[in-house]
Amino acid sequence: ESPLTQRETTVLREAARGHSAEDIASRLHLSAGTVRNYLTSAITKTGARNKIDAIRIAEDAGWL
Repeated sequence: ESPLTQRETTVLREAARGHSAEDIASRLHLSAGTVRNYLTSAITKTGARNKIDAIRIAEDAGWL
């Protein structure tokens, strides 16, 4: 079971597609700071070192 919230999963999925925090914020009608907070939370919950590592971990686990 994924430790990520639905919003964290959505933001991480968008990041995996190569979108910047600003692009993701615009797409999801959020502030860029909020997107960065979701990414930080996803990194922490997955035990990753950075965003790319979090994406890899989440994809390997089938969460994205």
